[in-house]
Amino acid sequence: MSPIQTFQCPTCKQHSSLASDNPWRPFCSERCRLIDLGDWASEAHRIAGEPAAPSDTQLDEDGFNQKW
Repeated sequence: MSPIQTFQCPTCKQHSSLASDNPWRPFCSERCRLIDLGDWASEAHRIAGEPAAPSDTQLDEDGFNQKW
């Protein structure tokens, strides 16, 4: 039998099992997974790249896209 591999959780840095019975891989818990998801949603994490080109779409007074 091979030894169980461990890894460091990217959120809390706690060591956890890499085994398939850990449903939150690569995180140690659901809490850490949700913290990471919140960071992506709030744009605390970003993927480097060129800024998006400006669009000809503008929002109307209700906040919906309006094509000119």
